[in-house]
Amino acid sequence: MGNAEPPPHQVVARDLRRRLAEGEWEIGAKLPSRAQLAQQYRVGPNVLQKATERLIVEGLLEGRTGSGTYVAPPRERRRMIRSRHRERRGGSPFRADMSEIGSSGTWEASSEARTPAPENIARRLGIMPGDPTVRTAYEFLVDGKPAQLSVSWEPMAITGDTPILLPEMGPLAGQGVVERMRSIDIDVETWFEIPRPARATREQAALLGISTGDLVLTIERTYYASDGRAVETADIVVPDRSWEVAYEFAVDPPEPA
Repeated sequence: MGNAEPPPHQVVARDLRRRLAEGEWEIGAKLPSRAQLAQQYRVGPNVLQKATERLIVEGLLEGRTGSGTYVAPPRERRRMIRSRHRERRGGSPFRADMSEIGSSGTWEASSEARTPAPENIARRLGIMPGDPTVRTAYEFLVDGKPAQLSVSWEPMAITGDTPILLPEMGPLAGQGVVERMRSIDIDVETWFEIPRPARATREQAALLGISTGDLVLTIERTYYASDGRAVETADIVVPDRSWEVAYEFAVDPPEPA
């Protein structure tokens, strides 16, 4: 068993790695078609597809729908810092985060009012399953490129009769949960996050420009008011290939003796 030959797609992937490392194709260059490569290696199209998909997952190649397979540029994995102080700067935390690393942060959003709360969301918000919420789907961009996804839910029992019903419309559009809630006399006191590793779904991969199954970090975030009510919860998705998420904590000064 120890001397068994590796599967054909691994043999092909290994040789393609060698050719890429030796600079046979420049960064951004289009590779020969899969049919041509399959003929070169004398393998079937399924074997060649598995080999190239492996290299796409590794970040050496990138597939472009309807165009072909290209040599990927070296990955630039940047750091996204999440800090308890990020909400104190006013305005959008995401835009402020990106500004601190010299980038432009923008987003596109779509909201749906009166969305019945799924059971898991209702549990996080402390409401009953089926209670009406405002569901907002976000696509965050950094310097014009996809960087993060988020889906948030806010109980309509809190915002239903206020000017901030829709997060991206009205007088405080795009200002972030803390500023919006403060405008209706609700003080957000704490926020809670649970990070978990996951694999990108087909839909997430398409929006983030990565491959289905690529590693992502999912963050379950919930904001709480000073009276203990959950005012918003969200599921955030960050692609691991281009971002690492770091948490910053301040050390409180010692109490007076």
